[in-house]
Amino acid sequence: MIVAIIGGHGQIARRLSRLLVTRDHEVRALVRNPDHIDDVVADGAAGVVCDIEDEATDVAAALDGADAVVFAAGAGPGSGAERKVSVDQRGVERTVAAAAAVGLRRYVVVSSMGADDPPSDDEVFSVYLRAKAAADAAALASGLDVTIVRPGGLTDDPGTGHVTVGLHVPRGEVPRGDVAAVLAHVLTDSRAIGHVVEVVGGPTPIPEAVAELAALPPGHR
Repeated sequence: MIVAIIGGHGQIARRLSRLLVTRDHEVRALVRNPDHIDDVVADGAAGVVCDIEDEATDVAAALDGADAVVFAAGAGPGSGAERKVSVDQRGVERTVAAAAAVGLRRYVVVSSMGADDPPSDDEVFSVYLRAKAAADAAALASGLDVTIVRPGGLTDDPGTGHVTVGLHVPRGEVPRGDVAAVLAHVLTDSRAIGHVVEVVGGPTPIPEAVAELAALPPGHR
């Protein structure tokens, strides 16, 4: 496949790029900052400058010809509430529309645990979770072949190759490398389409955990 990764310089995204390349997929890493092109090229991806916050950017052109898209962008630590909405929510809304415009159906979102029931206060993290919730709902309502992956607390520990996946799982942490591996398996498994799942560290080998999605009710929010 040709996989376009939005937010291609992110920590999960770069791990996913390297993993997909080892499996003979082509990766198109969309990055906001031109200075990041060399990094994603070193990962084996083709780098494309695409600022999803800039209304003048032709996002559809950046996605055209791909077989699947992974939304792995995020405003990042230290950013304010406004960017949580402009990147984490509107970024998904805009790229879903762009994907539909070019006939790209497979769309995977990296969301967050807690987006199923976000707080209503004005804390930045609460705004972030509400933005993720709105983005997830927009993706699911798009008519595309969508999977939403909601990781727990992210760590830089080495991946274990094992996770716990489900509609609701106990809160916990998960290495970014294992999240990337879940995404790689989800992309190529049609049984994951329509599902919203939480992911934390656990005992189940990742291929088995993704295969078990077929038994879950789809469309969970």
